[in-house]
Amino acid sequence: MNFKILYIIALWAVFCPSLVLKAESLTERADSAYAGDDFAEATRLYLQIAEEEGTSSNLYYNLANSYYRQGKPGMAILYYERALRLDPSNDDARANLEFVNSRITDEPGDRGMFISNTVNGIACRMSGNIWSGIALGCFILLLGAIALYIFSSVVPLRKLGFFGGFILLAMCIVANVFASVSTRYSTSHDHAVVIEPSTLLSTSPRVPKDRSEEAMLLHEGTCVEILDSVATRVDSTVVKWYDVKVDNDHRAWINGNAIAII
Repeated sequence: MNFKILYIIALWAVFCPSLVLKAESLTERADSAYAGDDFAEATRLYLQIAEEEGTSSNLYYNLANSYYRQGKPGMAILYYERALRLDPSNDDARANLEFVNSRITDEPGDRGMFISNTVNGIACRMSGNIWSGIALGCFILLLGAIALYIFSSVVPLRKLGFFGGFILLAMCIVANVFASVSTRYSTSHDHAVVIEPSTLLSTSPRVPKDRSEEAMLLHEGTCVEILDSVATRVDSTVVKWYDVKVDNDHRAWINGNAIAII
């Protein structure tokens, strides 16, 4: 019996440390490849880490950096966006995303409305869980303000409870709205990034037959909003086309092979 226990302990001592070393060496190899300007190898290793160990905001950030250094702004923007979906407070990813967006070819017009864009911009700075925590904290303080107003016999304290309660109620509602917006942002799959150097959009879900069916030309890195999709068959190949909104004034169909969904 003792020999069996010793045998199991020996196996654990041999194989478990090797598994840990493998995981560590994979990350170290990826970081080393990036530091050595071997960005293609770094990308391959980071993708392998994502497949074997799972994703994270920092991993997507590293992937985005690797793609950008290879001259692939579309893939870089894709992974910066994915990094922010997992952690909206990743300031490095946000700063790099703004930088890469400033260097792409296309400059779409206005998107959405000013108020909704402002709300989204503020809400998506933090995760839905953080906003929910703020809302809960405001609600607890609101109950305290109500109790202060009802049970206090001191007039200034009652006024504090009354007016403070209204402020806390407003903050609680706003925080809940922001939590909903942030959660929807982190879980949505209705935006995509053009990953081809350039792609021609069509007025119908098919390759344009003539100039009358050509809608516009988009270049790598442009973000679009997906409104609808349809699968078409060309010979024996099924091609998916997406009805996308580029900005408030432009909407057209794009070949699914030209984009990657965030």
